[in-house]
Order: sequence, then C-alpha cells, then structure tokens
Amino acid sequence: MKVSGGESEKKGKQAGLLLDEPLIFERSRQGRCGFSIESPASDPAEVLPAELVREAIEGFPEVSEPDVLRHFLRLSQWNYGAATTFYPLGSCTMKYNPVADEAVARLPGFTGLHPLAPDDAAQGALGLIWELERLLAEISGMAAVSLQPAAGAQGELTGMKMIRAYHVERGAPRSKVLIPASAHGTNPASATLCGYSTVQIECSRGGLLDADAVRQAMDDDVAALMVTNPNTLGLFEREMVQAAQVVHERGGLVYLDGANLNALMGVAKPAHMGADVLQFNLHKTFSTPHGGGGPGAGPVGVSGVLVPYLPTPRLVRSDGQLRWSDDFPRSIGRMRSFYGNFGMLVRAFAYILAMGGDGLTQATCMAVLSANYIRRRLEGTYQLAHPGMCMHECVFSDKGFETLGVKTLDIAKRLLDYGFYAPTIYFPLVVSGAIMIEPTETESKETLDEFIEAMLAIAREARENPDLVRNAPVLTPIGRLDEARAARRPVLRWTPYRRGSVESGA
Repeated sequence: MKVSGGESEKKGKQAGLLLDEPLIFERSRQGRCGFSIESPASDPAEVLPAELVREAIEGFPEVSEPDVLRHFLRLSQWNYGAATTFYPLGSCTMKYNPVADEAVARLPGFTGLHPLAPDDAAQGALGLIWELERLLAEISGMAAVSLQPAAGAQGELTGMKMIRAYHVERGAPRSKVLIPASAHGTNPASATLCGYSTVQIECSRGGLLDADAVRQAMDDDVAALMVTNPNTLGLFEREMVQAAQVVHERGGLVYLDGANLNALMGVAKPAHMGADVLQFNLHKTFSTPHGGGGPGAGPVGVSGVLVPYLPTPRLVRSDGQLRWSDDFPRSIGRMRSFYGNFGMLVRAFAYILAMGGDGLTQATCMAVLSANYIRRRLEGTYQLAHPGMCMHECVFSDKGFETLGVKTLDIAKRLLDYGFYAPTIYFPLVVSGAIMIEPTETESKETLDEFIEAMLAIAREARENPDLVRNAPVLTPIGRLDEARAARRPVLRWTPYRRGSVESGA
C-alpha cells in the first residue's frame, strides 16, 4: 500500500490511500481454489466430463474467489475513461456515452434478434436502419447513406472503392489521390489499398489547404482529393469549396473525411462544400462507444453520382415492407458480414432522436466553445500551433520548454498525477511536439477549469522543478515505464513472474 498526502500529492488530487496491487501470480498460494464442485477435496476430473478439464499448467496462479475479484476490480479502477474522468484525446473524440442510449441498445427486441431472421420478422430493426440512413443523409446533405462499414477506417476504404468504381466505369481508373498534410492519418492507407498513389499537398503557413496548391497538383490522372474538414489542426478549411471546384472541373471526386463532423453538424453540411463521399465516425459525433478494437461503426454518405456504387445489400421498400436487396449491378458489393454492428447503430439513432436538430446544433456550438475556452486560457503559457480561432480541438506544442529539458511526453505523464488522461501527443505530425486537446461538448466549465489549472501548474513546475515533470508520473501505482525497452524486448510468451525482474518486463 502507498499512502499519499504530501504537498505535491495534494496538488495532484491524489491525497488518500492508493492500493499497490501485486501480480495475480504473487497472490498465488499452493492449494487455494476459487471454485467448489462437491467438496474442497474433489478432483475435477472425477466429476466433470473429460473435455471440460484442462491439463495442469505449470505456475498457474492458485487463488481464492475474493482474491480474483479484488485483483481485477482494483486493476479496472486504475483505468481512465470518459465515464471516470475528463478524457481530452484530440483527433479521436472520446465523448461521454449517455446511459439512456446504452439502455435502448439492450432492449430484448434488439439484442435477441438473430442476424439471419427473415425480413418480415425484423421490420422494427430494419425500420431503425432505414430511418438512421435518412437522418445521417439529412445531417450531412448527402444523397444516400450506407450503414454497413464497421469502422471509420473501413468507411474510408468503402468510399475510395466507390470512387474507383466510378472512374473504372468511365474507362479511366486514374492513379493518384491528393491528400493535404493536415488530413486524417488513415487517408493515405485507404487510398493505397484501392490501388492509388498519394500526392501530399503542403498546407499554407496558416495550416490550411490552399486551392491554388490543389490546382497546381490537379491533372487528368487524379481520381480524388481526400480532405479532412475541420482538419487535424482543428481548423476549418476556408477554401474547401474552391478546392472542390478545382477537382470537379478536371473530372475528379472529393472525399471529405467526416471524422470531425462533430464540429459541423447542425451548422454546415459537407455536401454543400462539394463532398462526393464522406464517412461518419459514430463514436466521435454521435456518442457510440469508441471502437478500441470493436465493435465500431463508420457509415458512408455519397452524392448522387456515387449512389449506384453503394455496398449491397441495400434496404428497399416493397409492398409496404422493408427488405434487403442485392439488385444493384454497379455496387462495389458487400463490405461487412450482415449489416454492420447493429448495436452501435441503435445507440446513434437513440442519440440523434434525443438531441433533435436543435440539440445537435447546440452540441456543435458547445464543442467549439469549449475548445476555444481552453485555447484562450492556455495560449499565453503554451505555444499555439496556429494562432486564432479553432474548431472542436486546439493544438499546442512544447516549444518554450526545450531549454528546461521538458518535452511533450513529460507534460502528458505529469497530467496523470493530476487525475487527467493525457491529450493526443505528437500528432498531427506537421506540428513538432504537438499537444492536441479536444474537450467535447459534454464537459462542464468546472471540469475544463480544473484541467486548465493542472496544465498551468505543470508549466510552473517545469520552470521551478523540471526534474519532477521529467520523472512523472510519481503518484500513480506504477511509474513511468521504459518504453524503449518495452518496444525492443517485448514479452511474447508466458513465464513465471518476479515483480521488478527483467523477465517480467517490469
């Protein structure tokens, strides 16, 4: 156990008792057992079928049920998440997920529906999908939407496959995609997977896409411009319409990465900016849980020219009922088993209905207001990547702290001592030592003020006691790990653990 309460601990809001949880292997005592069959002395092989009994595993921990429960519960309490603390992770919005949406997604009629149920037995679920497609189309201004892609990155891939199908049908698949340096990081990968080479367009000194730069790079071999708006610097692309016009005049299409739609919904529509296709990251804008390996959802909206290429099956209405149809010969085909991750779609649908049009607009305005509040409070202490108003996120750097030997990573680690998860760091790559902060619309002013005060306190510590910041975190159950050794000497197989030993990687 570790008792904290010193001055630095009080600043970090960690005063009190911290349980120093050992490894489960260290809790092991020979002969202890976490289950009971008939009697403590019973041999499982004597009372269970052979297929349910595993062979003995050397060194496997022997612990009681309370030991197991307490161990994993305590570990879970070390986790940071939007349900426990402010989670200012820029570029991958981590907003709070309303409990009401979770309750709706758990209704028996949704959770108990078999994915192979016939269409006439699933009209409620199909109706939800039908309505959600139309709601997303209205929000974005696009002609039609597919909910099939299972993540934002797969939505990107789906969009680029449709762009390629469009050009192939016209006899010229083209070979290049233009991507601004400030675009979302997965854009080049999605374009490459569809057989395109990528051409990077440098940003202006203000961090924005320049329509003249697009014009210089645009030719008849460019299939599309992939642009994130607002971009990863948290800035609105002011020449988006002009850039889209340049691309369209030469027969290309515009992919607008909708990852940051939470800074636009209810205020501006991507279709009005010239977008031919975009993906919706439901976890970022519509408050479904963040993927983290799944499940996720990345619906895709398209303009009229790309509607024929949407993934199949697609919903159609026939004789008063909804049914799935594959009767779309120009489609790129199926992108996902069944029709996406349905539970995520239910959550997003519930969120949109609960918010309504005015509520979605207010959420956008509050997200932008919160980001600019943080920007304004910190800009005199931390260097802004680009001065002036931002959208949903603001980007600072560690410039000014180099002479103190304090880097962005140190600032992020010290935030853990103050009870805050760190913002995105070292991204976007166009900003050296980047610190990207996205507060979302769900945080109160009091929470933002606490975070701001922590950032200001860390800046003071960097000047007065830089060693403290360089060695952070100092109040967490586990201190700073040797990340270089972890990358170079990963533990890839199980061996008996000794705490703090080389073998354990501790």
